[in-house]
Amino acid sequence: MNALHTPPPAEKLSLNTATVKTQWRLDQIIEGCARHDIRGISPWRDQVAEIGLSRAAKMIRDHGLSVTGYCRGGMFPAIDKAGQLAALDDNYRAVDEALEIGAACLVLVVGGMPKGSKDIDGARQQVHDGIASLLQYSRKVGMPLAIEPLHPMYAADRACVNTMAYANDLCDVLGDDGFGIALDVYHVWWDPDLRNQIRRAGKQRLLAFHICDWLVPTTDLLLDRGMMGDGVIDIAGLRTAVEAEGYSGFHEVEIFSAANWWKRSPDEVLLTCKQRHLECC
Repeated sequence: MNALHTPPPAEKLSLNTATVKTQWRLDQIIEGCARHDIRGISPWRDQVAEIGLSRAAKMIRDHGLSVTGYCRGGMFPAIDKAGQLAALDDNYRAVDEALEIGAACLVLVVGGMPKGSKDIDGARQQVHDGIASLLQYSRKVGMPLAIEPLHPMYAADRACVNTMAYANDLCDVLGDDGFGIALDVYHVWWDPDLRNQIRRAGKQRLLAFHICDWLVPTTDLLLDRGMMGDGVIDIAGLRTAVEAEGYSGFHEVEIFSAANWWKRSPDEVLLTCKQRHLECC
């Protein structure tokens, strides 16, 4: 641990359920978080659907967990108007699910270019229009939307919003009432303007803080994220930067690791998350 940074409060740790999704169902993850005294959880929609929304919401409440985010909305661009409307309808449902489960925000992975397209500017316009339409509903019902900028390697297929600067631009245009940013260190650590953009976002826009590490070498563009401390990201420095702006929320571990952590005992994974959170964040 960098001596310049104090350890984070243990109760600030949250588990994104993707971190152990291959080993446990959501009901087992909820019970595991409670057993290991991890106080936050961020479930994915498919895992919620597997056990049922009402049951998931009740279990989370009964175990006293805070829902730090709900994964995910977005994926707005489509090849035609019918596809765009279908994506928007699905996002309305995601907002309703996030409300029922008690989420602090609905995380948006906005989508890339429609299949066969090379028009990234058009995809970004569709993202703008989709979020603008969704905000009309989410603001009425009181569910904050948190856009997550993804690493540029995902610009074509997963998210054409790739920097904190562009996410801030969208907040400027669409307003930051109930609309902000989920900062995932894995996606933005490399950006030379990152700290300026964290300051620009400020307390109001910083809705979520996701942690893991960038491995060198990285062997898979999606499924080779590292446990905190195993890679090159200055996680403690970025935590200090967001907290300097007033962020006081959870530190959410989100690890996709097909060759490593998804093959380990989930209890071992959770214990390691707790240890590394204190050591590396």
